[in-house]
Amino acid sequence: MAAERLVVIGGDAAGMSAASQARRLKGPDEMGIVAFERGHFTSYSACGIPYWVGGDVEQRDDLIARTPEEHRARAIDLRMRTEVTEIDVAGQRVRALDRETGETYWAGFDKLVIATGARPVRPALPGMDAAGVHGVQTLDDGQALLDSLDRAPGRRAVVVGAGYIGVEMAEALLKHGFEVTVLNRGEQPMATLDPDMGRLVHDAMDGLGITTVNRAPVSKIITGADGRVGAVATEEGTYPADVVVLGIGVEPETTLARAAGLPVGPHGGLLTDLSMRVVGHDNIWAGGDCVEVLDLVAGRTRHIALGTHANKHGQIIGSNVGGGYGTFPGVVGTAVSKVCDLEIARTGLREKDARAVGLRFVTATIESTGRAGYYPGTQPMTVKMLAEYRTGRLLGVQIVGRDGAAKRVDIAAVALTAGMTVEQMTALDLGYAPPFSPVWDPVLVAARKTVQAVRAAGV
Repeated sequence: MAAERLVVIGGDAAGMSAASQARRLKGPDEMGIVAFERGHFTSYSACGIPYWVGGDVEQRDDLIARTPEEHRARAIDLRMRTEVTEIDVAGQRVRALDRETGETYWAGFDKLVIATGARPVRPALPGMDAAGVHGVQTLDDGQALLDSLDRAPGRRAVVVGAGYIGVEMAEALLKHGFEVTVLNRGEQPMATLDPDMGRLVHDAMDGLGITTVNRAPVSKIITGADGRVGAVATEEGTYPADVVVLGIGVEPETTLARAAGLPVGPHGGLLTDLSMRVVGHDNIWAGGDCVEVLDLVAGRTRHIALGTHANKHGQIIGSNVGGGYGTFPGVVGTAVSKVCDLEIARTGLREKDARAVGLRFVTATIESTGRAGYYPGTQPMTVKMLAEYRTGRLLGVQIVGRDGAAKRVDIAAVALTAGMTVEQMTALDLGYAPPFSPVWDPVLVAARKTVQAVRAAGV
């Protein structure tokens, strides 16, 4: 009896985690595994690219968790620089293009894993393809940006977008000695926060010397006679630029899946069941940045591109295709970032998210410190909390501060996953010592104040 064949499209976190886990469960005589990756690298941390560009990570290869050779040593037929251009669902095969030789061929499968990731949002505006304009999705992108910084005729940089990638790249460019302007179409930086918390990020960026312009959607990239970027234009003004970095966000890369007739959700990502199997297809799975996941708080799907989810998806998919069992129940939307020493964190719903799903809520915002007030080096921290009207169920938390602020969001992430109320949170037995926390941790202070808001709203 011939071994069944697993084909994996995509050689990064979800795809190679799935391939590796399937190989642990089934040997080469039971399952042949073929993986296609169109780029030059596998199993790397795209989240680490801004820190490599900024010099915090010294070498590009430090971001690579596992090389192609290491995967092949585990009996995975990994084909680099090979792009899958078509999925034939009925025929159970994929068409592959060798980008080095131009050869195309069909490869059959018994089981298929789609892990095509996400692509940077790149608006169809004049000049977006000019020399000196960079996205930062892959290691190749990061290297191209570093090379461009070395060749830049001046030291003026414009970052388009003020989300996670935007603020992280602004910091990286600042470290390279560039004068940095961030153009943000939103009300405040970090649209994953409510505007009042985003304002704190804006103030910190100003203090670092980063110019942030809000409500400034880009209309075009202005180029010079040499075809290289020279400025970025908005409706309100023009900003000189020797290099431009796009930090507008990403969207699911589902071009192949759509063409094959596979189901996608309202945010453009593939739809799967709890086992990460594509809805309506018994032998096709999908994971990573190309899928939508269930938001456990909002009760609807959303697209979140994070390596944490992608690796979990891959482990679950690999278990299921390899004869084991696993499920991915959903997420609460936890994310952390930083700009220099300012830490930024969120989990759960923002105010507009809660309104969008029909939830009534109350909010409370407190200012506290990361350590006991008398302990040397303590820094301020702002915590905002949302709870459901009347029930007091925790809906979301946002934290902006220094000195260990960001990881405190994990307390809230666990509480959200457990469906706790803010009153239940006030009794949590958290670690305390003056070097690590005040007697009342800032998250618990916020919970106490939110309890008061819930009670007042219910009167």
